[in-house]
Amino acid sequence: MRSDDVRSLLQAAVPTAVAGALAALISGLVVGSKGAIGAVVATLVVIVFMGIGFVVLQRTAKSLPHLFQAMGLMLYTAQILLLFVFVAAFKNTTLFNPKAFAITLVATTLVWIAAQTRAHMKAKILYVEPDSTTGDKPENPGPKT
Repeated sequence: MRSDDVRSLLQAAVPTAVAGALAALISGLVVGSKGAIGAVVATLVVIVFMGIGFVVLQRTAKSLPHLFQAMGLMLYTAQILLLFVFVAAFKNTTLFNPKAFAITLVATTLVWIAAQTRAHMKAKILYVEPDSTTGDKPENPGPKT
């Protein structure tokens, strides 16, 4: 993984972790320890799901650039569906508060998307990779006069 990809990943993961910690604190105060546990689990789920998606998308962009947009749309759709499945699977759990879990899941997902968007907008990404072997030489110098 390139260093700018790692930087983008961290620029999305750190605000998400901070939002999750804030949600755990608020859930702990409002609902109790089960709310805090639900918020922590939701934050970890979002960071893992979105982080894996980011890595997969970057590898796709590197190896199959013509599939990048389609892969991105499919990946985000799959992530949202997996998050819904995760919420449905733990709807009636007694391990943590499901409402705190669901609210934190949505909030941290939105924070991840906003932070990833901001990181992408601030990144200095080259549209064309410069080729150092050709330099400034024209391909066909033409006839000399």
